[in-house]
Amino acid sequence: MKEPKDKRTKAYKEWKKKFDQASEGLGDTIEKVTKATGVKKLVEWVAGEDCGCDERKERLNRLFRYNKPLCLEEDEYNYLTKFFSEHRGVIKPATQGELLKIYNRIFRTNKQKSGCGSCVKSMIGELQKVYKTYGTL
Repeated sequence: MKEPKDKRTKAYKEWKKKFDQASEGLGDTIEKVTKATGVKKLVEWVAGEDCGCDERKERLNRLFRYNKPLCLEEDEYNYLTKFFSEHRGVIKPATQGELLKIYNRIFRTNKQKSGCGSCVKSMIGELQKVYKTYGTL
């Protein structure tokens, strides 16, 4: 489901609820499964409320984070619109730096500039996937 533009609408509120409920990593997924199967209640009944589940969940989320990108900000979206409409193959270092800044923020990574053409192409492809989710808004 794509993010609606108008944040006052019911569609946006439904999208936001689903986005916020999406698992950040393996820990969230395991917690959802244990809640659905009743295992979580059983463990809390046997081990007490502080069974260590929350700490374990956070640790698993850090170790096995899903690739859930953050939303593009308006200036990032505008930059990518211009980039994708004008891009014809060669990436200048300044352009790569701007793309990396956007990429690192939305994917919460710390990639550095690279001379590897396939690495840059892969990064641009991932940015394009995120950008295209805004196309039908």
